[in-house]
Amino acid sequence: MSQPLPQEALDQLFINARTHNRFTGEVGDETLHRLYELVRLGPTTANTTPARFVFLKSAASKQRLAPALDEGNRAKTIEAPVTVIVAHDMAFYEKLPYLFPHVDAKGWFDGKPEADLETIALRNGSLQGAYLILAARALGLDTGPMSGFDNAKVDAEFFAGTRIRSNFLVNLGHGDFSQVFPRSPRLPFDEAAQIL
Repeated sequence: MSQPLPQEALDQLFINARTHNRFTGEVGDETLHRLYELVRLGPTTANTTPARFVFLKSAASKQRLAPALDEGNRAKTIEAPVTVIVAHDMAFYEKLPYLFPHVDAKGWFDGKPEADLETIALRNGSLQGAYLILAARALGLDTGPMSGFDNAKVDAEFFAGTRIRSNFLVNLGHGDFSQVFPRSPRLPFDEAAQIL
C-alpha cells in the first residue's frame, strides 16, 4: 500500500476515464458479483455500509425504471447493458451488530430523528456509489452516473414497503467513445483547495 499506482492505473481510473452516454457489450453476473466484492471494502462511518445496489439487466426491469427517467436519460439507460440503482437504507443501523460487533453501535443511531439518519445514510451511501464507479473502471467497465430521474417513482417501484431510498443511477458497460462529450473544465487547485 506504500507504493503509488502506476500511471497506467491512474489513466484507467481517472485521467482517461469518462462519463459515457452509450454502451456496447454485455456485463456478466460474475462481473457484478466481483464489482460488489470490491465496493463493499470501501470505508464508511462505523462500517455502516448503508448503500444498497439494484443491478437492472433484463428488459423487464428496465421497463419498470423507464417511467421514472427524464426524457434525456431514457434511451441511453434502456440500452445500457446494466443500470445500477444506487440507494441507501435508512435502517442501516439494524445491521450494525453484525457489521460493527465490538461495540453497541446500533444504539448510536436507533431512535435518532429521520433527518439525522438521512444525513448519515446519504453521505456514506454516496461514498459507496463513488467506490462503485471506481471499482467498475478498475474492472475494465465504463460508467455513466446520473441523476435526472424521479426518486419517488423509483422508490415506489423498487423499494415499496422498505426504508430504502434511491440516490442516483449508474449505467455500466463498455463505453462508446465516439459518443463522449469533450471533457468539461475542472477547477484548478487554488480555486477548490487550500493547504493550511
